Amino acid sequence: MAEKNGETDEQDEAQKTPRMREFEAETGLRSVWRGVVTESYKKWEKGEKVYTREKERIALYVSEEDKQRWQDFIDKQESMTLSKLIRTSVNFYINFQPRIPALEKLSRVSHDLKEPLTIIKGFAQLLIDNYRNRLDPEVQGKIKEIFDKSIYLENQIKKILEEGGTETPSLFDVFIVDDDSATVELLTSYFQFKGVKAKGLSGSADIIKELKEANPKIVLLDVILPEIDGFKLCKQIKADKALNKIKVYFVTAVPGYEVEKQMQETQADGYFLKPFDFSQLDGLKKYL
Repeated sequence: MAEKNGETDEQDEAQKTPRMREFEAETGLRSVWRGVVTESYKKWEKGEKVYTREKERIALYVSEEDKQRWQDFIDKQESMTLSKLIRTSVNFYINFQPRIPALEKLSRVSHDLKEPLTIIKGFAQLLIDNYRNRLDPEVQGKIKEIFDKSIYLENQIKKILEEGGTETPSLFDVFIVDDDSATVELLTSYFQFKGVKAKGLSGSADIIKELKEANPKIVLLDVILPEIDGFKLCKQIKADKALNKIKVYFVTAVPGYEVEKQMQETQADGYFLKPFDFSQLDGLKKYL
């Protein structure tokens, strides 16, 4: 058996190219295993992220009931695995948890505004209903005005604090989707310097799912991506009811006249041509 394994290892070594050896030196992973090129190497060759041996395995014990509930959720999703569900959930909690005090504060503000408003509105209505004939017309008019304004304020509070509070919070304000790492790093640094939460993505096939999880306000989208065409991706975003409010701007080296042809069909909100000036991005502040 040992001799057989030795022969297999020798065959694997003979099959490796200089590029494969570079991959193994960088990641500590195998490029060939028993004569078959590994998926990790294929992803690395395409520029995708691969997990290296620097990653640490974590054991997790859960009840059978939780395991089944997680599995039922996974079965309804596309391209979802148990490990990906756990990683996504942990990252979501880490990003969302700092917002919990703000949501609690919002509830307190709603309470503090509604309590006195209820009293003002209630007494105004009592005076109008029970003492209408005893009140001076001018006084009655003032009370009616107070009552009407109370209703207006009540509706405004509900609109701002309750209806607004039901929206999914944004984990990131801006998503930069570009396969050029230098562009991603440059734009991410620019927004972070401005106090804006930004995240860079390579443009993988899971981009729609990542957008739904993070709910950004703006997407800066390259046109030429490794796995999906930027124009096509923009149309998918705008056609999705959960995403169509996101502002999408192309950031691309494609000639301007080519982008202009696609603006109406893709429903993009605008575009910036590379090389761009940071002052051009100032107009995005109104969406943040």
